Amino acid sequence: MPSRRAIVAGLLATAAFPAASEGARLRKAISTIVPFKTSPFPYRGKLPDGSGPFLDVTGNGRRGHTSPRGGIYWEDETYSDRSTLLAVPRGFDPARPAVIVVFFHGNGATLQRDVVERQRVFAQVEASGLNAVLVAPQFAVDAQDSSAGNFWTPGAFARFMGEAGQGLAKLTGAKAARFDAMPIVLAAYSGGYNPAAAVLKNGDARGRLLGVILLDAVFDDSDIFAGWIAGHATTRFFVSAYGESSASGNAEIVRLLGSRSVRVSSDPPPRLAAGTVAFIASHTAHDTFVTRAFVDNPLQWLLGRVRGFPR
Repeated sequence: MPSRRAIVAGLLATAAFPAASEGARLRKAISTIVPFKTSPFPYRGKLPDGSGPFLDVTGNGRRGHTSPRGGIYWEDETYSDRSTLLAVPRGFDPARPAVIVVFFHGNGATLQRDVVERQRVFAQVEASGLNAVLVAPQFAVDAQDSSAGNFWTPGAFARFMGEAGQGLAKLTGAKAARFDAMPIVLAAYSGGYNPAAAVLKNGDARGRLLGVILLDAVFDDSDIFAGWIAGHATTRFFVSAYGESSASGNAEIVRLLGSRSVRVSSDPPPRLAAGTVAFIASHTAHDTFVTRAFVDNPLQWLLGRVRGFPR
């Protein structure tokens, strides 16, 4: 469960910024972290390859998971946080065309410390000028683990987005149906590639997925990303900015796309629209990639080029 501090912070944020009336632009930004019923963790299922249970270790009455990079992590410490960040920029207008930006964080992260403060994800969404809201679930807490948890299960992400729509409706005063119909931009950093690949493989966005943005984030599942791009090359956008850490994974996607005659660009796209497929090399550090890549604040830069949804 989320910490008492996280829950209190969420309640305070909601109380401090009253919701807008239906169809009105928000006068103040809202940022809150709240527990969800449908969340990546806790997860009591199997590994996605079916080789065994996710929780494969027991000791002193506790259950744990053996992470290939981090060793044993215990469920009560690492895989029990149901928190999700919901954030709405100042000036957001639910009555105008709008999108939901869903952000999947990487390893060693928490929502407040890393997604909000260090990586400034909400600040970048707000500064982009896009008429968008932000949704970011907590995965493994502060751990070297990219596991998607419940998002490995078909249908879980769709249920998560349904709950997100209800939460955003309460924050803004708009009807949940508005958020249920909004297109989704899926953005993932580093280890966020694993849940992103699961969402694409399962098709859980149900036709709502406008496009995908990856930030130094392909360490496996190149075939899943390539398959999705090839199947939506003229109807969705895909942009992957990468450094040395994920260069080989991105190169493999490009190779697979070449074998399917899908054209790709290596230049930063002037606009993000249906048919945009770009892989942008950046000689910058992995740990600061969300705030400094081929440009400063790359998420802001890319979201600012999504057409059709001005704030």
